[in-house]
Amino acid sequence: MALLLIPSATGRTHARWNPISAAMLFAYAIGFSFAYRQLTAGTGALLLFGAVQITMLTIAIAGGEHPPVVEWLGLLLAIGGLVYLVLPGLHAPPFLGSALMVAAGIAWGIYTLRGRGATNPVGETAHNFTLAALPALAVSVLAHLGASISTKGVILAACSGVITSGIGYVIWYAALPGLTAARAALVQLAVPLIAAAAGIAFLGESLTPRLVWAGVFILGGICLAVLARQKSRS
Repeated sequence: MALLLIPSATGRTHARWNPISAAMLFAYAIGFSFAYRQLTAGTGALLLFGAVQITMLTIAIAGGEHPPVVEWLGLLLAIGGLVYLVLPGLHAPPFLGSALMVAAGIAWGIYTLRGRGATNPVGETAHNFTLAALPALAVSVLAHLGASISTKGVILAACSGVITSGIGYVIWYAALPGLTAARAALVQLAVPLIAAAAGIAFLGESLTPRLVWAGVFILGGICLAVLARQKSRS
């Protein structure tokens, strides 16, 4: 609801209603939410972002994009850093949880690529959230019948949806038109690293040598790929 008010306040009210993008957002949110009831954080992150990368790169190549060799090397370096980051918590994951997380990654990859044509990121994100919220609410009610609801929980859920998710998705949709599909896939590998850094800053988690080296691999791979793309254009 808050996102719907932003386009009106800024005078940008003309935005597309895109049921397919909304369906992908819904599939991502539901798959992600239920998968993490069975998976550890490290396993879930690896499955999710692995599925995202494969989906986006497959579609990019099928669509005629041909990333240079150096960009592929950067991608491999960044993926290696991600695996190194989450490896300590990995174990044989349950099949259902793994399948749900892979499905969520595929849905997010498609949702991201469809956002590359967004002309009004705020309005289109608001519309996608509105369409996805209706079935998501129904699933949530059915999945939590008999559960207790607290004021604190409602406030935290609202903040998570409107601030951390809604506004974050708006920023992502605004950035996508300037990215190729391959580069959009690559830069998302920084997300687990950012999450780990936030855990240190806000949750008192410790800074470990593993996190430092994983950060070097992930950010180094991203920088290598971005510089390779800029060099190829010059």
